[in-house]
Amino acid sequence: TNVTYLNFHQQYNIRDLQVKMKPSCGTRLAFLALFLFALQSVCVYAGSFHKDVQIHWGDGRGKIHDNEGKLLSLSLDKSSGSGFQSNQEFLYGKAEVQMKLVPGNSAGTVTTFYLKAPGTMWDEIDFEFLGNISGHPYTLHTNVYTKGTGDKEQQFHLWFDPTLGFHTYCITWNPQRIIFTVDGIPIREFKNSESIGIPFPKDQPMRVYASLWEAEHWATRGGLEKTDWSKAPFTAFYRNYNVEGCVWANGKSSCPANSPWFTQTLDKNGIDKVKWAQSKYMVYNYCTDTKRFPKGVPKVCT
Repeated sequence: TNVTYLNFHQQYNIRDLQVKMKPSCGTRLAFLALFLFALQSVCVYAGSFHKDVQIHWGDGRGKIHDNEGKLLSLSLDKSSGSGFQSNQEFLYGKAEVQMKLVPGNSAGTVTTFYLKAPGTMWDEIDFEFLGNISGHPYTLHTNVYTKGTGDKEQQFHLWFDPTLGFHTYCITWNPQRIIFTVDGIPIREFKNSESIGIPFPKDQPMRVYASLWEAEHWATRGGLEKTDWSKAPFTAFYRNYNVEGCVWANGKSSCPANSPWFTQTLDKNGIDKVKWAQSKYMVYNYCTDTKRFPKGVPKVCT
């Protein structure tokens, strides 16, 4: 089936602030102090692949392309894929990156951006992009693992072609919820429902990961579409990597003060956007899979 991608653009108008001051020393110092305070309050952080991550596998298939560390690529061929991981661990945080996915026939490939804790009883929060044959859409696969158990999949077809340009993907993880956003639009919220016995990732620090690898046995139509290795190497690009979080070190976490993401919720507008994304673009929801859960959907769905 041919798919027509819809154009969806958000435009933000930013008005420059012009401050007119008398050129006195006291005024200049007061303005400087106010500026530094505002800068600290906003907590703006521009990440760098050079200092924030390490390409931990792929034997040269992962590359940083500029001195500032803004652009990184991961490649996959028949011998190996590639990936990077954050240098720091976080217990809660907001992780975002812009991605441009493998174009053309990408069947069998999986491009990811996710958070994960080590060990056999790990926590994990996933963005996984499942490639497809030419002319068919990518499937955006989301999942949440707690102590090694996932089974909370929601999948989407995006409202744009993610191979034509960069788009922003963000995971916000705080004590009360996990929010998945695409270009600033929330598409999924996973709330902390421990009060009704639903495990929630809260005890294990996680690193941020990204990878490009092959999973032709399941990734595309359940493994029906195989990888066309004549198209290799497959390459995906990442840029503008940013993580703001509670850094884990020496057995404890240190959180930046007054971080909006730490208490972020979805207001009515955000909830409406989730409903919009799920009503128009969701292609699988574990909460409605009665074949998979014949005895009733998981408790978290109710």
